[in-house]
Amino acid sequence: MASEAFADGAPESVRSRLALALDVDDIVEAKRLARLLAPWFGVAKVGLELFSAAGPEAVEAMIDEGFAVFADLKLLDIPTTVRKAARVMGSLGASYLTVHTRAGVDHLAAGVEGFTDGARAAGLAVPTCLGITVLTSEAADPAALEARIDIARGAGCPGVVCAASDLGAVTSRGPGLFTVVPGIRPAGVGADDQARPATPTTAIAAGAGLLVIGRAVTAADDPRAAAAAIAAEVAASS
Repeated sequence: MASEAFADGAPESVRSRLALALDVDDIVEAKRLARLLAPWFGVAKVGLELFSAAGPEAVEAMIDEGFAVFADLKLLDIPTTVRKAARVMGSLGASYLTVHTRAGVDHLAAGVEGFTDGARAAGLAVPTCLGITVLTSEAADPAALEARIDIARGAGCPGVVCAASDLGAVTSRGPGLFTVVPGIRPAGVGADDQARPATPTTAIAAGAGLLVIGRAVTAADDPRAAAAAIAAEVAASS
């Protein structure tokens, strides 16, 4: 499907599958990018850089802009601390929150519990906690991946973050898990610091649920045109 068809925006069926990585250290710049690219992205990813710069305001600002918020904080601490931090993120209205699986079932389960409790206490819909498996910036590690999928299932975690190349293992070992795939790059775009990038077409064909797009759009000469091209590729692949 030609990108011209999406020059002014994408349908909700496509927007809901695309997360815009706002990896900046300035809330003003984050809002500018979010407003510029909102016609193509339904989810805004607030990572450690932006959260360190602006704190909860970053989450609240993106919700006010009409986005579902993916709080990519990769929580890793003792279960009590993770539970309390996750509860705060749930109460703020984040739709997704990342917690590392590597610390084990109790750690991840605390994140799931806290995130859910925070949302419910605020009268919000139950959000989706995501277990970080093996980062896309790391080399493939099949043994670690299998162990971390098992941890996610044991913790009652509804979703995981994984590389596109790991989606087959996730689908096989953890059927029903929602999958978020970072490191997405259209063909011809540099991999930057991603060791295992994938195109939108490859990721969707492998079963990805939510695609995280950052510099492929935000650092493009024409971000809107880049977003339209990705949206067209997602629509054609779905």
